[in-house]
Amino acid sequence: EMLRQVRSWLVRLEDIDHARPFRLGFKLLEPEVAEDQAAPEWWLSFHLLLDGEPAVTVELDRVWSASPVAHVVDGHRIDRPQEVVLAELGRASRVYSKIESALSEAHPVGIRLTTEEAAQFLREDREVLQESGFGVVVPDWWGKRSSRLGVRLRIDAPSEPESSGGSDAIASSLGLNSLVRFRWQLAVGDQPLTTAELQQITQSTAPLLYVAGRWVERAGALDEAAQLIDAHPGGEVTLRDALRLGQGAKVGDIAGPGLPVLGMDAHGWVGRVLGVGDEPQRPGTVEQPSSFVGTLRPYQKTGLGWLAFLERFGFGACLADDMGLGKTIQLIALLLLEREEETGETPGTTLLVVPTSLIRNWSRELVRFGPSLTHHVHHGPQRLDGELFEAAAAAHDIVITTYALVARDRETIGSRSWWRVVLDEAQFIKNPPTRQAIAIRNLEAERRVALTGTPVENRLSELWSIMDFCNPGYLGTAEDFRRRCAVPIERHRDREQAESLRRLVHPFILRRLKSDPAVIVDLPECTQTKEFATLTPEQAAIYQAIVDDLLSDVDQIAGMKRRGRVLAALTRLKQICNHPAQLPDTALVGPVRDTGIAADHGSLSARSGKCRRLMEMLEELLAAGDTSLIFTQYRRMGHLLAAMIRQDLDIEVQFMHGGTTPARRQEMIDCFQDADGTMPIFIVSLKTGGIGLNLTAANHVFHFDRWWNPAVESQATDRA
Repeated sequence: EMLRQVRSWLVRLEDIDHARPFRLGFKLLEPEVAEDQAAPEWWLSFHLLLDGEPAVTVELDRVWSASPVAHVVDGHRIDRPQEVVLAELGRASRVYSKIESALSEAHPVGIRLTTEEAAQFLREDREVLQESGFGVVVPDWWGKRSSRLGVRLRIDAPSEPESSGGSDAIASSLGLNSLVRFRWQLAVGDQPLTTAELQQITQSTAPLLYVAGRWVERAGALDEAAQLIDAHPGGEVTLRDALRLGQGAKVGDIAGPGLPVLGMDAHGWVGRVLGVGDEPQRPGTVEQPSSFVGTLRPYQKTGLGWLAFLERFGFGACLADDMGLGKTIQLIALLLLEREEETGETPGTTLLVVPTSLIRNWSRELVRFGPSLTHHVHHGPQRLDGELFEAAAAAHDIVITTYALVARDRETIGSRSWWRVVLDEAQFIKNPPTRQAIAIRNLEAERRVALTGTPVENRLSELWSIMDFCNPGYLGTAEDFRRRCAVPIERHRDREQAESLRRLVHPFILRRLKSDPAVIVDLPECTQTKEFATLTPEQAAIYQAIVDDLLSDVDQIAGMKRRGRVLAALTRLKQICNHPAQLPDTALVGPVRDTGIAADHGSLSARSGKCRRLMEMLEELLAAGDTSLIFTQYRRMGHLLAAMIRQDLDIEVQFMHGGTTPARRQEMIDCFQDADGTMPIFIVSLKTGGIGLNLTAANHVFHFDRWWNPAVESQATDRA
């Protein structure tokens, strides 16, 4: 008792020195369980930690046997090491009282814990010690899915669909509305429990259990869940409801058994589609249709087979290949493939919904790669309605329309059931509550395909919107998805929930990047460089004046007005870096007008360091006979660039922006794509030309100013 009091007094006298490189660490070791051992003991060992890469661990046996004056570890000197240990133990005992018992020992190196005490240490004390600055190491299985006690959902379906009407009849009878049988199974991680293991668990009241050769945490409602599963082991529901049960959601009167749902095991054709169970997903190899004009690359044939595989089982698909990998021709090949297969049923009309700027591009691609396909464009003031529209739709393989017209002409377009609905640039429906997104999700179709290079740009609700179009109801309601997935992943960085969501959407999203080994062998290399330029004296003076003006009054305002003021200033600074002439006159505050810098109005490019560098590079590319795309987010800057290119390089250039008519856009694209090289430079506004266009004539891309979202820039780059 006297020793304990003296050591406690020493701790108060010399509390923790935060400049000290060493701190106390703890490591919890699980016991080796023997069959005849009734109460296994856990060992919590003490050691010193030296932070670094990698961290150095000093066992306390070395400290107690070392000199009390100083001890050297890996070149680091510890003054009075034994007093350091005692001080740290005393500090730790204030937040974890069980350590007090070690202070009465001559050379404390650890303490023993019961299973109940070990469980409390893992659940509560561990985090308190870590927050207090101590190092804590626990067994690898703690917190892992593989050591969690819960339930798994088993879905049973036939090995192969039974239908005599070919793949089309199969597709119409399956999908999310097909009936399957389900049952619950108690499990540890991915491993269902045997009857003997379940009996062992239910007979024990310990918070940590040794089952099937591993330690697991006992779930709170285990006994009740076991009784519920025994009374209601499963039943028959639609596949959509079964999958929602597997996500932990309540479906009608069917609720989960009260334990965490650790995953699903699917058997039969459902297992093939979802890629789980004893029959993993195996899309068949599909050769390109004979009527396809061109040659599909190997990865494109794989994409075609994947689309055909999902449609065979009645599921919608999201082809989310990286921009420029040929989503358009894979879809065209699918339309041709189904017309060459002998299924006993003639394919109906596909509704193709695209951005306005891509109507002509799709028409050209269809004529080029699938000339046997007929298409009708529903766009413009002369578009058809009523019976005339119905007759035109029935007479063509494809009807092309725009996102805006689906909402505006919903009575016309939504009056019939389509063979298939395809969304190109499907991120256009990323905002679920909009009138446009709702109208598109309400379209009736047996098959649904979404094409997008960016399935998620900013938030997970965009993924929900696309998946709810492809397979309605698969991820539940928007509010349920937000509560169950979006908030834990986006706000709390829940890795386990993110992995669960990835497994859910993986079967229905095919995402290939240019860097993938199976893809990159078929593509030329892309080299990216950053070019640096300095501000001209005129730019620097205006820039500094705007900064001074902002700092002079930003502290006088607050809230949203302050944020708006800062954002507006950032935008003006961005424009100054482009070119002084881009700054609107209304943005020129007094100090800016009085900079005293004489502008050289003889050459536009001379007033901007960035423009001068661009002109130098363009001149080199023109001399080499290369072609270039220049992206800018500002229309005014696009006109300035066109003017200085004409002035400095003496060549004609075209600029496509949001105000360019569809007919004029196609003329510009055709002129640039023409092999004669009369128009080697094409200026495009980022939002107008950043999606969907195939500008394969370009072998250089310039981003003159930067967009906030890198995904938008990447999408624009891949037009080339």
